[in-house]
Amino acid sequence: MKRFIALILVLVLGVSALLSGCGKKGDSVLKLYNYGDYMDPALLKAFEKETGITVKQDTFDTNEEMYEIIAAGQSQYDLIICGDYTIEKMIAKELLQPIDQSKLKNYGNLDAESMAKLAQADPGNRYSIPYTWGTLGIMYNTKMIPEGVSSWKDLWNPKYQEGGILMQNSVRDTFMVAEVLLGIDMNTVSEEDLKKVVELLMEQKPLVQGWQNDEARDSIIEENAAISMMYSGEYLYCLGENEDLAFCIPEEGSNVWFDCFVIPKGSQNVSAAEQFIDFMIRAENALATFDYLGYPIPNTAALEMIDKEYLEDENIFPPQEVLDKCDVFHYLGPEADELLNKYWKMYRGN
Repeated sequence: MKRFIALILVLVLGVSALLSGCGKKGDSVLKLYNYGDYMDPALLKAFEKETGITVKQDTFDTNEEMYEIIAAGQSQYDLIICGDYTIEKMIAKELLQPIDQSKLKNYGNLDAESMAKLAQADPGNRYSIPYTWGTLGIMYNTKMIPEGVSSWKDLWNPKYQEGGILMQNSVRDTFMVAEVLLGIDMNTVSEEDLKKVVELLMEQKPLVQGWQNDEARDSIIEENAAISMMYSGEYLYCLGENEDLAFCIPEEGSNVWFDCFVIPKGSQNVSAAEQFIDFMIRAENALATFDYLGYPIPNTAALEMIDKEYLEDENIFPPQEVLDKCDVFHYLGPEADELLNKYWKMYRGN
């Protein structure tokens, strides 16, 4: 009888342990949604080793693509990296939950000026923690364009059609170029403004080889294109792969942006998300992010560790007079979204 009872106890405890183990295994997974190739794989491995939490990462191409998936409730992500104006939209649509700053031991490393700028999209910095920031500019091949470029107008130059002109496959980014050239606010909600924007872009369209985002980097490196819109963080990587490339922030000005960590409502593992954010804003890990991506990092502790030659490179860390000519995107509301989509389809023909 005692042996029977003991056997029952063993079975019960075994099932209990199995169920408990399953729960722990579920709790130890962080589901991350991120842009493609936008995080050092070594940092993911280091986080997993340090915490025992497994990171499962899916990727997206644009903020708009990510938003549609999250808004439709088609995902169960615990943590997302996305852009400032999309964060503003997600806050307005109540798709995010506040981040408990008291859980972030390294919160004091964050740059106060960057946090103040980000507060334009996220008042009080309640929902987002900055990851990187940067600008949008032009990458070009100096063999194909020895005279150099300095203006967004150069993307309209028919001389560069043969070498290949690339534009971003992104409505806000591509419209921004025309808006800046026309002297129109890049956060316009005017249909008359958007008509002018599309008219200007349609003049350029026959010259455009393609509309690419991440793949533009490879196209320009492999000399399949002569000139392309490009995010500033790609500058160091591209130059390392092809010494004939150069980058500029056009003289008319550009967009300056922040990509941030946010926790969506419905996150199944908020604790893991908070641990990951805290891990990533640790000084040495923020430095590793800079080394891998080449984007400026809003982390004062890490900035003290960056080589002086990078800090003095104005393509990476633009001087204030350049930043003064740049602006941030804002969420413009649902009616503006419809207008933007309408005129983007009109421009792209799909």
